[in-house]
Amino acid sequence: MPFLSPNSTDVVLFSVGLLLVWRYLAGKRSCISKPPGPPGYPLIGNLFDMPTKEQHKGFAELASKYGPLTYLNVLGQPIILLSDVKIAIDLLEKRSALYSDRPTLRMAGELAGWENTLVLQKYGPHMRAYRKHFFRIFGSRTQVDEFNPIFEHAGHKMLKELLIEPDKFASALRRAAGAIILKIAYGYKVCDEDDSFVSIVEEAMVQFSELFETTYLVDFIPLLKHVPAWLPGAKFQRTAKKYRATLASVADLPMDFVKKRIAEETAEPSLVSDAINDGLVTNDQEEFELKWAAASAYLGGADTTVSAMHTFILAMVLFPEAQKKAQAEIDAVIGQDRLPTMADRPHLPFVTALHSEVLRWQPVAPMGLPHRLAEDDIYEGFVLPKGSIILSNAWLMLHDPAVYKDPLHFNPDRFVDSPGHSAEQDPRVIAFGFGRRICPGLNLADASTWLELALILSTLSISKAVDENGNGLIPSGKFLDGTVAFPEPFKCTIKPRSAHAEALIRAAE
Repeated sequence: MPFLSPNSTDVVLFSVGLLLVWRYLAGKRSCISKPPGPPGYPLIGNLFDMPTKEQHKGFAELASKYGPLTYLNVLGQPIILLSDVKIAIDLLEKRSALYSDRPTLRMAGELAGWENTLVLQKYGPHMRAYRKHFFRIFGSRTQVDEFNPIFEHAGHKMLKELLIEPDKFASALRRAAGAIILKIAYGYKVCDEDDSFVSIVEEAMVQFSELFETTYLVDFIPLLKHVPAWLPGAKFQRTAKKYRATLASVADLPMDFVKKRIAEETAEPSLVSDAINDGLVTNDQEEFELKWAAASAYLGGADTTVSAMHTFILAMVLFPEAQKKAQAEIDAVIGQDRLPTMADRPHLPFVTALHSEVLRWQPVAPMGLPHRLAEDDIYEGFVLPKGSIILSNAWLMLHDPAVYKDPLHFNPDRFVDSPGHSAEQDPRVIAFGFGRRICPGLNLADASTWLELALILSTLSISKAVDENGNGLIPSGKFLDGTVAFPEPFKCTIKPRSAHAEALIRAAE
């Protein structure tokens, strides 16, 4: 009897064949290159290619040299830059299961506590639980319509503050944003100018920007996170402890407020009180998820909508013709005897186009927030390594001259259909992020900022400030570096369009 039967010989030959095919495919895959990018140095890689200021513009220069899919490696960390909408959708949306994680940021995330918020939450059950809470109350435009009275109340109060102290427009915009999200998330009403809840979130967001704008050695040498705070050179540990305490207050104080009101049977409807009353919080983990979902909603809305409104004020100073055209539309459609409401939005196409142009001209998050690739992937013949940080250049996508004519110019007409001209691409498909990491509060942010913008246009005139000699002061138009974009501080003149407009403001509040 032969040692190998015909059947076993077939098995061996089949196995050898599989091995040869596998080696062929593996060899073929090994020949697939990473996306193009600048040559790096030993050990440090492309460290010196990383822009230190205006990242979105620095990365745009790299994209112009190496294409819309650019590869960098910084100290062993692969980084992939996406500069094209189609590529971003193909990867971050169509392959979202691979691209929805966040990178581990040891200083901001682990040490300072921001890993508990949605913005840095790893892809997993906590993130999905947070988003379920969001979508339960403002996941659709129909749900957001229920908050129109809250938007109007906050907007009317904002108008009065702008009327009384126009030089403090930044504070008025921030309080309006805080009033909206605090009411929706916690049923809390902002009454004072120096409201403690609004102040603590403002402090937290300043710290958040600092964490992302500063390079910490612990992010590159993870073992340093175990260094005791008292050790010389461990200032980062003391900074992290302070920032963690601030963030904990943001989450705990309003949560405790709601729980106390529920015990007193005086709690108003809100994201938190509804979840508790509906029996959605039955253990410590569910309470943790609810607490940080609400805090994430507050932290996210507190800065992003304020950024958009700052950009709007700046644009009205620099492009007065757009302001006049929007005001003329409001006067023709609504008249001057009442204030705009959300019901007017379908009938004010130019005001809506102006709102869209604010989102496009200077996106709130120019570089979005980083994603992390969970597994090796291949796209358009390029291998994308597992663990890569994926950065989407939203600013560049929204300033692509192939999509937006004369993209640096503020021109709301680009979003208005007219004879011989089709509206350009809606910036919302880019401005709010991609895939499973898209901003869950996009409908809320879109509606509230539109109404605030319309209320200001209907009653107030925004123009250049003047110096003691009567000369106009023109803002630089530049934006500060940061994850969330804010204009460089600037002065402007804000005054009622008429005595009748002033009376409308006072009567509304």
